[in-house]
Amino acid sequence: MALVGWVGGVLCLTMAGTVTFYSYNLLSMVLEHHAHLGKRQLRFRDMAHDILGPGWGRYFVGPLQLGICYGAVIACTLLGGQSLKFIYLLSEPEGSMQLYHFVIIFGSLMLVLAQIPSFHSLRHINLVSIILCLAYCACTTAGSIYIGKSKKAPAKHYFVTADGVNRLFGIFNAISIIATTYGNGIIPEIQATIAPPVTGKMFKGLLVCYAVVISTFFSVGISGYWAFGNQVLSSVLQNFMVNGKPLVPKWFLLTTNVFTLVQVIAVVLTYLQPTNVVLERKFADPKMDQFSLRNVVPRLIFRSLSIVIATLLAAMLPFFGDIMALFGAFGCIPLDFILPMVFYNVTFKPSRKSIIFWVNTSIAVISTVLSLVGAVASVRQIVLDAKTYRLFANM
Repeated sequence: MALVGWVGGVLCLTMAGTVTFYSYNLLSMVLEHHAHLGKRQLRFRDMAHDILGPGWGRYFVGPLQLGICYGAVIACTLLGGQSLKFIYLLSEPEGSMQLYHFVIIFGSLMLVLAQIPSFHSLRHINLVSIILCLAYCACTTAGSIYIGKSKKAPAKHYFVTADGVNRLFGIFNAISIIATTYGNGIIPEIQATIAPPVTGKMFKGLLVCYAVVISTFFSVGISGYWAFGNQVLSSVLQNFMVNGKPLVPKWFLLTTNVFTLVQVIAVVLTYLQPTNVVLERKFADPKMDQFSLRNVVPRLIFRSLSIVIATLLAAMLPFFGDIMALFGAFGCIPLDFILPMVFYNVTFKPSRKSIIFWVNTSIAVISTVLSLVGAVASVRQIVLDAKTYRLFANM
């Protein structure tokens, strides 16, 4: 919200939430339609293959989905490292350990947990993640309100600091970041885990999901911007400590960061699964048991390699907001704002005189423009930050 102000921030959050809820329902309808025709689609790549043609699935949508999911792994690995560093600084305010040390520690933990076999195996972890997400957001909102009303509250202003070209690119960066927060690159995989009949279940699931998402996003975004104004950072918890001194009780900060840490572990494990599926379909033997030596060894090697690469990239480029904007522009907007509209129009072929045809077409066209400009803005911001900060910077 610091990039677009009060009106722009609330408007972007509202519009992105509305459009993604609508697009995910369209995706669910398309998936169910093809399932009734005997063509059950388990991934975005399968949808693109059947609806748009084999080339679209293999060379565009498949890599796009993998890029988004792996980008989420990188971003959450960085966020996990930041949480560990925050916990460390609470006990050692003058400590000498750098951010990349904590990113490596978090990555080492994920090396072990990444061996969990499948989506189904993650169901209990995902439930814990939802509970901790609510707890984290409640703590962050309460902390922001506490700081905003306390005598320790930093001076805050709500005007957008950038002007001219910087302000314009900042707006598109903000749109890309918000698109990433609402983005979900695994809707087909989630629907594939629902026991038949699917009718109505996905819609109810989305209602519950968005009740949680909207309440948490708006509460954290609005309270954080209210408390810190245009000085709010990409992770609002970073504002809770100034010059090594916490603005809220230490136990409160510790609890909130533990919630964050456990939650991002669950997110990393979930978004690592599409990469795991692709690699294991290529290198595993489906005729043998998943726990046989023939399948365990390739799984151990390639899952570990995925985590090592993600950890290295997170440690090298610790610009959380920039990473979110980059993957939002290149991945989340095409996958979550454009393709669902295209899939629906191609599958059901609504009349060109119908409202739904023009709503879908308008959303797809506007989102395409936002994606292209947002891609330029996000790359530009990374280049600017790279000039300011060195690799493995201690952010």
